[in-house]
Order: sequence, then C-alpha cells, then structure tokens
Amino acid sequence: MDRSFLRRLLDAPGPSGFEVRPARVWRAEAETFAESVAVDVNGNSTAAVRRQGSPRVMMAGHVDEIGLQVTHIDEEGYLYVDEIGGWDAQVLVGQRVKILSRNGDIVGVVGKKAIHLIQPDERSKASRTRDLWVDVGAPDRDAVLEMGLRVGDPMVLDQGMIELAGDRIASRAIDNRIGAFVVLEALRLLAEDPAEAGAFAVATAQEEIGYQGGGARSSAFALQPDVALVVDVTFSTDVPDVPKKELGEHKVGGGPVLSRGSAAHPVVFERLVEVADAEGIPYSLQASPRATRTDADGIHLTRAGVPTGLVSVPNRYMHSPNEVVSMGDLEHTARLLAAFVRSLDQETDFTPR
Repeated sequence: MDRSFLRRLLDAPGPSGFEVRPARVWRAEAETFAESVAVDVNGNSTAAVRRQGSPRVMMAGHVDEIGLQVTHIDEEGYLYVDEIGGWDAQVLVGQRVKILSRNGDIVGVVGKKAIHLIQPDERSKASRTRDLWVDVGAPDRDAVLEMGLRVGDPMVLDQGMIELAGDRIASRAIDNRIGAFVVLEALRLLAEDPAEAGAFAVATAQEEIGYQGGGARSSAFALQPDVALVVDVTFSTDVPDVPKKELGEHKVGGGPVLSRGSAAHPVVFERLVEVADAEGIPYSLQASPRATRTDADGIHLTRAGVPTGLVSVPNRYMHSPNEVVSMGDLEHTARLLAAFVRSLDQETDFTPR
C-alpha cells in the first residue's frame, strides 16, 4: 500500500462540510488508474472500474473528519468554537489547531484558564468546549478580521500522520479517512485484476454530522448499486478498561471486523465470511442490534433498498488527536472487498430466503 498517498490523504484538513481538500487528494490518486472519476454537488467523490459491469457494487468510506468551527470572535481577538462531530473536550485543551480561512491556513492554540487559577473544587470537573477558546496571537478583533478569519471558519487539530512501532500508524483523521483510503485501494486491486461486476469506490461527505445519512444517501441514490460495502472504523478492545461484553473482542492487527444486524444485510454478511475464509483473511464479528452508526445506515434503505455490508477497521483512541490502526488491517480489508466483488456475477441474488 502506498504510504505516501495515505499520508497526503490523512494530513489534508477536511472536517465534515469542508471536505474539499482531502477529496481532491483522493480523486487525484484515483485518476492514476480508474476508468472514470467524478464529484457531485454534495462533495461525494466517485471512481469506477468496469462501469458497465454487473452487478453494480458501491464501496463507500467517508472522507470527512471531526473538527471545530468558529462561532464568535470577541473584542480581545479570541475565537470561540463549537464541535463538528463528537469530541471529548478533554483532548482539546492545549492543542494546536489549523484554521482554514479564505486567506489560507492559520495556526492557533486552544486556551483554557491555567490550573493555578481554577478553584480546587472545580479542578476535577471536565472541561467543556464552550469554555475553551482559540488564540491566534492577534491583539484584538480587528486584527483577527484583517487576517481573513470569519465566523464559520472550520479548523482541525494540527496533527500529522506518524508511524509507530511495527505496522501501526497514528493520525487525527483515521476516522474515517482510512475508509476512503481502503475502498480506493480495493478499486486499485480490481483495476489490476478486473471482476465481472462493476465497481464504484465512493469517498462520501458529512458522515460525522450526517444524521439523515449524509453524503452516503445521495451518492447511493445516484449510483443505484445492486449491493454496497461500507468501510469504517470500530472500537479496538485490546486496550485497558474497554468492555468486551458490550463491544466484542477486536484487536489492532487482528483483521477487519464484520458487522451483523440492523443495516448489515444477512446475505452480504455471510458472503463476506465465506470470502474471508477462502482468502485466509483474519476477521472478528460485531453485533449491531439497533444501528451501525455508519454510512451503512444511510445506504441500506435508499430507493427500494440496497443489500449492504459493513466492514470495519479496529481503531484505538477514537475521536482523539492520535487514533491508531494497523497497516496490515488496511491491507486485509482492501483484499476482502476486492475478493467479494470478484465473487459476484449476474446471477448473484441477495434476497433473504
């Protein structure tokens, strides 16, 4: 797998609703091997191999990340923010941020009252995002405005991808730019060894705030796939104090996680298991009794319904500045998707019987 492409994709700032830059990186890479590459009005990017093939397979991974957005600039030049997606405000304290302004990227730091000035009975209370601010070093509001900053400007934590021991990597944008990476790598495998099916990789927009399905819903409506595979991340439970009884047993380096229940179609699930076993790909199983909380929820009821599978990558430290995954898991997941697509033909029927 091309780590240079992966680094460019993960490092490109693009919180939900502002995914233009990572989407451009994704499309530029797709153009090196795909038959066609396009972007729609909602910011979803699509790359295709064997467009006329049948059945039509959609492979979706969302390209957005969580971030912050400026809600107010006070007279002293401090920026107040709200969350784009779900944050644990504790990890924001003291972080550096990159603000995406009309004049280019501007760096700042997240501020909070110093511990010495906090009353003893308040010190044990959790920080809240609304009590934090961003300091860009400007002396007042006018100076901030002269820098090109405005209310509504998005920002991300200023953390680039790093390589850890073994095959582990860390990044602020693992969730879920890694899914967009995997579906494109699966499409690359299918370009090298085409299947009978038509394969469409989609880097979807606004999953982290897409409470009605985000970009996945509109892209699935347009593509009209016969089957869909969603790649996202799930909680790795190989760290201290994570309840395996509730989440299952999923290890970084243990292979992809296959979901069962709710939006995860039973026939698609069984075929994923069969393909993984045939290919010697390690995996674990995860129950999704009510919802998957992924793009699968937005895809599976599109039009008359889309049989949808969910394949997840175990991820440590979800929604933090340093999420951690295994490169081996990414490779296994891409191989599984490509092998699943190759297993299909025009007679494949996903109707539960």
